[in-house]
Amino acid sequence: MLIKILRSKLLKFLLGGGLSALLNVLLIYILIEKLGFQTSLLRNAANLISIEISLVFSFFVYRIWVWTGGNWKVKDVLFRQIPLYHVSAGSAVIIRIFLIFPVLDWLGINYAINTLIGVIVSASINYCISDRFVFKNKQDYVRNQRLRKTQSQVDYPEALAPAFSSNLNSVKNNKVVFTNEVKSLSIVIPAYNEEGCIAQTVHTISQVMETENIDYEILVVNDNSKDKTEEILQQLNATNHKVNYINNYYPNGFGFAVRCGLENFKGDAVAIVMADSSDAPEDIVSYYYKLQSGYDCIFGSRFIKGGKVIDYPTYKLIINRLANFFIQILFGLELNDTTNAFKIYRREVIQGTFPLISHHFNLTVELPLKAIVRGYSYATIPIVWRNRTTGVSKLKLKEMGSRYLFIVLSIWLEKHLSRGDYHYSKKILVTNKEK
Repeated sequence: MLIKILRSKLLKFLLGGGLSALLNVLLIYILIEKLGFQTSLLRNAANLISIEISLVFSFFVYRIWVWTGGNWKVKDVLFRQIPLYHVSAGSAVIIRIFLIFPVLDWLGINYAINTLIGVIVSASINYCISDRFVFKNKQDYVRNQRLRKTQSQVDYPEALAPAFSSNLNSVKNNKVVFTNEVKSLSIVIPAYNEEGCIAQTVHTISQVMETENIDYEILVVNDNSKDKTEEILQQLNATNHKVNYINNYYPNGFGFAVRCGLENFKGDAVAIVMADSSDAPEDIVSYYYKLQSGYDCIFGSRFIKGGKVIDYPTYKLIINRLANFFIQILFGLELNDTTNAFKIYRREVIQGTFPLISHHFNLTVELPLKAIVRGYSYATIPIVWRNRTTGVSKLKLKEMGSRYLFIVLSIWLEKHLSRGDYHYSKKILVTNKEK
């Protein structure tokens, strides 16, 4: 196991960065203390020299030890790889100094944790850029693409071909996905003091589901509201047997309310929808039909082609994009809207993410990140988001900053340190052994 860990590309990258940092410190010491670079100008020169030498040193460490093989032509190394590596490392440092540190400082994160996060994120950015643009051999990339294409065109024995062609739906990340029809859909809506909009939200969703002839239930979780929300839910239930509600038996909080709903829904799949009509019912339908393709989860994005946000407060939009960029870099995701609560999951995915630990809006990142890290397949489609027209948003960004960060880092640690103990494939193996 130790040998396997030591062979990890990520670990080698971190060790190489540590060696480079040590060389940087050693060079500054030699230049200033031993060679007499004592004036302000000379100290700056010593700093620049040491940074440049340590950068070139780390480049060759990575080139020889981490990203082995590749193109060693002098022209390519000097005029493409080394300049690109400088851009990669410089971008990581700039983002850390001018973006990550100020935002985390504004959120009130302790400076030591802030620095640690900055180091992790800047290293992740450097790693991703280096892996994709600096060291990747173009010929190897083309060869791997051709190999994947060839491997996907599998010829089955003639007698077995019909069986495989009818059951096999897709292969994603080496995972064989079999079509599993979702016959009934649950829609969980957490609601706290939503008397002004909950009836409209439920009516609109019901009408769309009925029009599409989808077998559905709407489960509203009354989060101990102080207004007439529960009274309205009683009236809705009396007029439509597919609309149910439950009082949250946990303490108040968005995460607790959603967890209560996820423990009580009845469908084959569940969509989490906001009570304020910010999520379009038509997108629930798109989720439902996309899920029938065999994916385990469908995630919406408001920030891809076809997606749209309406009346999004500017400061929230900026924080949203920064937070999602941070998550993208940290986990190496293409998904760019992880923080949005509006997503759909098959029942087995929800069971596979238990136990959920978020109390508040950080549940919006806990669910999708756990699903991804634990190996469930997903697709992303564009969705539309509209700001509420009644009531008050319960999300307080400054209060939630450290809570989001805790969840994100805990799942990042699970991904890299748990040895796959929580991966869905391990659950399947355990289940089969029990049988």
